[in-house]
Amino acid sequence: MPKVYLDEIETATAQALVRHGARDEVARLVAHAVRTAEANGNNICGLSYVESYCRQLTTGRIDGTVEPAVTAERPGAIHVDGRLGFAQPAFAAGFDTAVEAARSNGVCGYAVAHTHTSTSLGYFTEQFTEAGLLAIGTANASRRLAPPGGSVPVLGANPIAMAVPDGRGGVAFQFDFSTSVVAVERIFLAEAAGESIPLGWAVDRDGEPTTDPAAALAGSLLWAGDHKGYGLGLLVELLASALTGSRRSARVPPLKSPYGPPHDLGQFYLVIDPSAFSGRLFYSHLEELAASIADQEGARLPGTGRVNPYFVKVDDDLWATVLDLA
Repeated sequence: MPKVYLDEIETATAQALVRHGARDEVARLVAHAVRTAEANGNNICGLSYVESYCRQLTTGRIDGTVEPAVTAERPGAIHVDGRLGFAQPAFAAGFDTAVEAARSNGVCGYAVAHTHTSTSLGYFTEQFTEAGLLAIGTANASRRLAPPGGSVPVLGANPIAMAVPDGRGGVAFQFDFSTSVVAVERIFLAEAAGESIPLGWAVDRDGEPTTDPAAALAGSLLWAGDHKGYGLGLLVELLASALTGSRRSARVPPLKSPYGPPHDLGQFYLVIDPSAFSGRLFYSHLEELAASIADQEGARLPGTGRVNPYFVKVDDDLWATVLDLA
């Protein structure tokens, strides 16, 4: 696999998006998210999405030219209508308003509605920590999981993320995970590679455990923590779908197909200014917590210890595809 500089990844992604119908600012914001995913080793949310972005721009599933609309009918409630475009420019459109609302009120609800898939949810929650704010984020997705005891998928592997500020303009810790045992993209990758999946990831359409990725995709993924993951999935669904007024997961079409209606997904963020509640005491507690974990060999807070590389290794065929699209 070739080593590719992150600057090259960002530039090629932006060029590909513009070439297929996105305006420059939209392409810039999406390309930065792709770059960040690759830098973090999150291959699922990085370059592997670029081809589908371009194909869906061409067919009209994504509108790469829209201007999101921001409204704030109440002081602590900010709403962005993404108008069926990309999630990244929709989030950016109301970000400053949400930050100011959280600082003024101590807490803010930030709804981002009617967008394409957000891919990496942690990419968004971490932006709030740079402003000194704690953020919990949710997003819904196409249905992949049946309720425990049921057999028909009704919920997506709805991710939830949290990012905590360190009081110095950085991230103390963060996590971003699906509410299923694994993200559905892991199963897509196994299917494309002709590989089996471990038992415990999914069941087939008859509810039987399977190692066949095709049977898993025709059946149901399994919840992380069984009924506990199911509860989190329901929480995410109501926040990201019902509170934003976006499409229910059960009605979301396949995410990467070139054809079909727009995704119309939602994200909801609870944004908190720690200083409004316990002041600097928040950071004292945080430091004590971090120390109690760091003192244990092999233990760490989630999302810490990451490096910022200049380049990453990329699959030859994938990189060739992106360059061709660009």
